[in-house]
Amino acid sequence: MTADQSLDAGLPIRLLHDRVLVRTEGAEGERRSTAGIVIPATAAVGKRLAWATAVGVGPNVRAVVAGDRVLFDPDDRSEVELHGRAYVLLRERDVHAVAAERVETTAAGSTGLYL
Repeated sequence: MTADQSLDAGLPIRLLHDRVLVRTEGAEGERRSTAGIVIPATAAVGKRLAWATAVGVGPNVRAVVAGDRVLFDPDDRSEVELHGRAYVLLRERDVHAVAAERVETTAAGSTGLYL
């Protein structure tokens, strides 16, 4: 277990209701394209979602557990600092997708539609 994982495991807060506390991945500033071109933070782009790792969830959260990677809109967020590290506090409804091994995929031949 790394120092970051032990810090996340011992968060000094208890989340309430449908709140999800996440640790963002990567820097907020400039980023690189897949071809290696540096894109400055000031470059205008369309609405871009961001990935983060859930480090804590409230008692009413149904679809996310700690350790899941979640997709969210970085423009709709509340930041908090704990032990000198920045986290983002979201409502479960602000999470657009969950990427985790435990998430079931639709069976072969299934449409995935609710009828």
